[in-house]
Amino acid sequence: MNLNPRTLVIILHDIVAAVLAWLGAYWLRFNLALPDDFQVAAFSTLAWVVPLQAVVFWRFGLYRGIWRFASLPDLKRIVLAVGLAAVLIPVVLVLFRVPSVVPRSVLILDPMLLVMLMGGSRLAYRAWKEHRLASVLHPSSRPVLVAGAGSAADFLLRELARNPSGFHVVGLLDDSRDKQGRLVQGISVLGPIADVAAWAKKMNVDDVVLALPSAAHEVRKRITQICADAGLNVLTIPSLEDLVAGRVSVSSLRRIELDDLLGRDPVELDDSGLHRLLTAQVVMVTGAGGSIGSELCRQIARFEPAKLVLFEQSEFALYTMEQELPQRFPGLAIVPVIGDVKNAGCVNQVMAEQRPAVVFHAAAYKHVPLMENANAWEAVQNNVLGTHVLAAAAQAHGVGKFVMISTDKAVNPTNVMGATKRLAEMVCQAMQKPESTRFVSVRFGNVLGSSGSVIPKFQKQIEAGGPVTVTHPEITRYFMSIPEAAQLVLQAGLMGDGSEIFVLDMGEPVKIAELARLMIRLSGADENRIRIEYSGLRPGEKLYEELLADDESSLPTPHAKLRIAQARRADPQALAAWLEWLYGPRRDEAAVKTWLRQHVHEYTPGAH
Repeated sequence: MNLNPRTLVIILHDIVAAVLAWLGAYWLRFNLALPDDFQVAAFSTLAWVVPLQAVVFWRFGLYRGIWRFASLPDLKRIVLAVGLAAVLIPVVLVLFRVPSVVPRSVLILDPMLLVMLMGGSRLAYRAWKEHRLASVLHPSSRPVLVAGAGSAADFLLRELARNPSGFHVVGLLDDSRDKQGRLVQGISVLGPIADVAAWAKKMNVDDVVLALPSAAHEVRKRITQICADAGLNVLTIPSLEDLVAGRVSVSSLRRIELDDLLGRDPVELDDSGLHRLLTAQVVMVTGAGGSIGSELCRQIARFEPAKLVLFEQSEFALYTMEQELPQRFPGLAIVPVIGDVKNAGCVNQVMAEQRPAVVFHAAAYKHVPLMENANAWEAVQNNVLGTHVLAAAAQAHGVGKFVMISTDKAVNPTNVMGATKRLAEMVCQAMQKPESTRFVSVRFGNVLGSSGSVIPKFQKQIEAGGPVTVTHPEITRYFMSIPEAAQLVLQAGLMGDGSEIFVLDMGEPVKIAELARLMIRLSGADENRIRIEYSGLRPGEKLYEELLADDESSLPTPHAKLRIAQARRADPQALAAWLEWLYGPRRDEAAVKTWLRQHVHEYTPGAH
């Protein structure tokens, strides 16, 4: 072990502690009035006792630890070392016939005092370094209450002590009666979480930290509502994924976000099956720079494909992914391709050169109002014809599995976008052949924070001071996080044998007006400051989305969050007629909607 200056200081400290403990034992033995002859004995025996103790301490490795992280194992080593030295001292004194008289009580008092001095100084140093008196040592730090008094709160308190981040905890709240009145890392558990407003006022606190990573999202939502009603800022600890990855520490507190409240239980993936599907395979993702496409790329990259082909029409979106993926996944081979899925020559050339084994088709026009009127023809071309071009190329070049991203708007569609995605599902089913590419479609609802969704729009409106515009007070939508959607797409792709339409479990629908109110509260404002205005349903928009059409049923799968829709199929003859029309001249909006009504029987344009 290197004897650096800090180690030498610690050794010197323990030698001084040994001297003080030995002399203190004599002093206590004689009731603080040490006779002269015993005073001589006390000092003369130091020459034997202290070197012996120093050797024992060194052999027990007391100088390998770091005082800042002193803990029970360190205290245990001190007790064992001092105990052994206490046994050896009388042996050495007798063996070497040391003439000085050592009272037996001194032999008992010395190890007790020495443990107190050595252990106490280490723990006191740690307490000082960890800023237990943060409010005194760091008057600029902000007091916070912590909701939760479990292992996460304990971990949080330790990390905040080691790495002060502008906060110090003044109290804990927990609904467990067994924990109330107790201490966690020296901080009191004051009472139930429902009393947060009263405790915040009493302790002059403006911030509350949620340390409840395993709590149901409804519980987190309820606590956030209580805090928001009391005018308190709500913070949370980082996600488990970020902590495990080492991207942040638990003391990196952040404002609670929508994902924390609307999220659901983690997705259970068949990792071994996905390794067989993706690892060491060439995988192609269309729309690779979009919200879903980019997350699919990140999730696929975790399984170490031989090559990841990024097919994207937007130059900037493709550039962004080209920059991000090598940083997050060093060693991943990526092939960035700018292209249009409607361009058969480009698509076939890419597949001939790269030979993908799996294709995830996320490229689509998805914005309902934009696709509804003047852009109806582009929606049909991109979503239907583009899917056929890509699917035909996949068949021609031996792709094993083709997974198309669909939408809940394909169910009983009232808009062009939904109707085109329903046709895209039928295209994939009509192209299914035995012993060929297996086509799988996956339906799901809105994802939090995707481009074009209401979440970014609401955030901008709130930042601008409002108003927040909602189309209708009763409009509802299904929501899930982008990572959850991407993971379930991968799982569905693995499970599909061909021509299935998988439906994701979207949980309970959320009222958009309630979502707006929640986001306003999370921003620290209320509806008196930021108003909600109702603008009326937009073209093609309906009050609620469905995951199954009126004439559809579903079948369960081995995965709890995936079901298979029993949907009407298209035959190959119908597909040929569709293609003839799609490759024809440009049609106006009325012609597109008439054609869609003929082939998507459940499509009722304008029905809200």
